[in-house]
Amino acid sequence: MKYSFNLDKEGIVFAQRYNINASYKDLCAACDAVRYMKVSNALAALDGIITMRMPILYRKFSRHMGARHELGGRKGAYPVKAAREVRLALLNAMGNAKNNGLDGEGMIIIHSSANKTRIERRYPSKGSISWGRGMYGRGATNHSDIEYAKVEIGLGQGDEKAITDNMRYFIRQKSGQWAKETNAGYDAKKPVKQKAPAKMREKKAKELA
Repeated sequence: MKYSFNLDKEGIVFAQRYNINASYKDLCAACDAVRYMKVSNALAALDGIITMRMPILYRKFSRHMGARHELGGRKGAYPVKAAREVRLALLNAMGNAKNNGLDGEGMIIIHSSANKTRIERRYPSKGSISWGRGMYGRGATNHSDIEYAKVEIGLGQGDEKAITDNMRYFIRQKSGQWAKETNAGYDAKKPVKQKAPAKMREKKAKELA
């Protein structure tokens, strides 16, 4: 199988899911959210998305998207369908790791990505444009095409030769971020509460005075 991971694949366990009928943009955001996380933490984060208790950050494709207080005022959403697909790919990778005699739950997500695979054109029914005009024929192409995507997950121990210094930095950062959120009260059951900005707190204090 061909994977988009172009570094040394030795010691890394992969899994793929093809022809996923879900939003490619949501799949990208879900993959970005769990990349470089420990598998057990990633599963808890995906469960939080599926149950709509914790949004994930959208770094792009976020126009007209609302800000989330759980993310400190940054734009985010709850891509439930995409999170389910990523979770299934992660479970498949854990199963492949178990077959190789590894503890999948204690491994780290070294690689996670989503890519488009194919687009199916959708056409309106015959005569839909000419309905009621005494004509019959094929209408124009609709803009609601069906886009399919694939998801790739790669698990490692964190000490492989393919791990770069940049990857190690983000692995440490994700581990510290998860510990911080857990200490703040996020257990995949309730979102992390963020404090209001200082200016808003001062304004509220003046109103109450």
